[in-house]
Amino acid sequence: MPLPRLLMVVTGDDFGYCPRRNQGIVDCFLAGGISNVSLLVNASAAKEAADLAGRHKIPIGLHANLSEGTPVYQHLQQISTLVNPQGFFHGKMGFRQALEKGQLSMNQVELELRAQVRRFIELTGHLPHHMDGHQHVHVLPDVREVFAQVLSDVRIPFTRVPIEPGLHNCPWVPAHLHTFYMDVEKDALDSIPIFKHYGIRWPDVYLGLSTMGQNMSVSSLQRALKQALGTRTSSTISRRAPGLHQPVITAELMVHPGYPSHPDEGGCGEGPDDFSQSTEREHELNMLRSPSVLELYCQEGVQLCGFRDL
Repeated sequence: MPLPRLLMVVTGDDFGYCPRRNQGIVDCFLAGGISNVSLLVNASAAKEAADLAGRHKIPIGLHANLSEGTPVYQHLQQISTLVNPQGFFHGKMGFRQALEKGQLSMNQVELELRAQVRRFIELTGHLPHHMDGHQHVHVLPDVREVFAQVLSDVRIPFTRVPIEPGLHNCPWVPAHLHTFYMDVEKDALDSIPIFKHYGIRWPDVYLGLSTMGQNMSVSSLQRALKQALGTRTSSTISRRAPGLHQPVITAELMVHPGYPSHPDEGGCGEGPDDFSQSTEREHELNMLRSPSVLELYCQEGVQLCGFRDL
């Protein structure tokens, strides 16, 4: 087998969201379509997901959640800056708006992040191999400092820095999503010196925003891989294949495979969202495990792995 040019972690996000998401993610892993999962510990099927990861030896990390459902830390579930009057997190955009207005307590953010790490350990029996943020909350101003401190304290070595090469030139991404992604990218760029200060690592390249849902195809994945292979390696992870003068590039591809959620089953306390009930999750599942995508990996010299293999 030729030496790999790209070591890629393919992470199935939102593990634990509902039984159908769990089943789709496991099916995708067993078919070779993903190599890693990220667990929502406050989701309705988190215990089942953790058990499945253990049974199938799926590398697993923590998908820290501050925006959907209810807090894990019990004292924050009723009266805190992180929840609305109904006891739920403020939502993807609501969290950002409250943060911008200075309405969120970073002490409470820290309490909740540490509680989610503890819940992860209770569910799996070990520390997360990596920790990222649901809806990219971990790179937001103020939150990123707390997030980095928690990772450093508990010695979680890897995170995600969502800066996708070539994303500026993806006309198929809807305008409202493109604007959101550009905001995420700016926050991620500003997070880099903070994450470096705390000794946190991440792959050389992040992929996945341009290939979400119906936008995932052999051609869009091939384009993303070529963008990754054209990237110079950073100093966060140093890998060099024997006999090669150039380092092996490392990457993470964020994906969301699964079967559509039933309307009354799943979520993090408020029921499943529209994306989870749509066919887009199953489209990703079918693409990721298709022979044409697996053949593409072989052609491009891509070797799938987990964070602990980097």
